[in-house]
Amino acid sequence: MSSCLETIHLPHLPSSPEVHAALYKDVQNAPHLRQQLLAGNAEFEYAFIDASMILSRAHALSAIFRAVNDYLNDRLKSRNIHSEVVFSLSPTNNIADSFRKFGISDTTSSLLVVKICVTPDITHDSVAVHLAQNVEGTAVPFDDEALSEVSDIAKIKKAYKLGSLPSAPSGQANGTNDKGKRQLELSVLGAIALRGAT
Repeated sequence: MSSCLETIHLPHLPSSPEVHAALYKDVQNAPHLRQQLLAGNAEFEYAFIDASMILSRAHALSAIFRAVNDYLNDRLKSRNIHSEVVFSLSPTNNIADSFRKFGISDTTSSLLVVKICVTPDITHDSVAVHLAQNVEGTAVPFDDEALSEVSDIAKIKKAYKLGSLPSAPSGQANGTNDKGKRQLELSVLGAIALRGAT
């Protein structure tokens, strides 16, 4: 089974831990993965994100950056750094609501998995092997093109209360002339950045 696990370095946080991310479509075992998460199984300590709620790579990376930054500065509001990634996607301070909207559910068919290496025993290879053994889905590159095929613009706009913005035309998620998608992305990133600001 080929792996599309990507290791990401956050340039604005030079002391940050490594971040591993993988995107899957046609996931068949979301209920099992969610159950492992709810049971607190340490082997499944990941940020399991419903990829239909992710507009772009920048959208996901902004939440990852916020979670890692809060972790490095002892400002986590949720249980751990992985739950903080899911919480960081939310435009509100309601942790439970953020998991309902952005986290894995039993009906999730496209899944973004994020693993942040907070201990030295976690490596790219160990994460790749574990995901290959436990995620029943098709691994695809974690890029804007793949995300555009699974993202649900209507659900994203509803979650961020952006119903008045125009919808991005389908099939143009990567196009530089797509002003609608860019405007939506900037609004989503702004909502994440401003959450909790006083």
